[in-house]
Amino acid sequence: MVALAARKVTSTIPIVFVIASDPVKLGLAKSFAHPGGNATGISMMTARLVLKRLELIQELLQQKATVGFLVNPDNQDLLQEIDEVARSTGRTLKVAKARNQDELEPAFRQLVSAQVGAVLVSNDAIFFNLRAQLVALADRHSLPASYEFREFPAAGGLMSYGPSLVANLEKAGIYAARILGGARPEDLPIQQPTEFSLVLNSATARSLGIEIPPSLLARADEVIE
Repeated sequence: MVALAARKVTSTIPIVFVIASDPVKLGLAKSFAHPGGNATGISMMTARLVLKRLELIQELLQQKATVGFLVNPDNQDLLQEIDEVARSTGRTLKVAKARNQDELEPAFRQLVSAQVGAVLVSNDAIFFNLRAQLVALADRHSLPASYEFREFPAAGGLMSYGPSLVANLEKAGIYAARILGGARPEDLPIQQPTEFSLVLNSATARSLGIEIPPSLLARADEVIE
């Protein structure tokens, strides 16, 4: 993780991060309200969205299909959250892991072999940069897939639920400007998203033979045709 690597190099140069995990658990900050060191920024708290995204994909499919998760194995917070969700729901959740582009195709083959009915793609910078390839793999294997950011359904993915990446990057930019103006990172509370959007791609749903339930359409913040 870039923020952790930067923190290991310097304890004095200000660091503004946008990360998926809990910065306190990672050792980047003492607390959300009072970061304490030279780092502050935005925590997307991706792990907390796992259960909600699981519920939404099952509502879309109108069945309790076995769901697979595509994760970067370096994201230990998310792997722990998946285990907790599996225990709390009593569901079998299949996990496929990929750290880079070369591992994506084998991961999808693993999910297909496990006969999952859908896949949740976790929030990861590598996955975001490879979103076109991920969307293409899901299409090739006829796997309904859920993502965290609207940029995925905008690229042809089935659905997303999560915060606005653009809005949170703008918040990080504001923090950077404040620090350049003299503010100290230790005095700037770590922010978390407060708004989450459901985005559906109706064309992709049709290609997969999925009829989007009216109740889900009514709650969607955006439907991409």
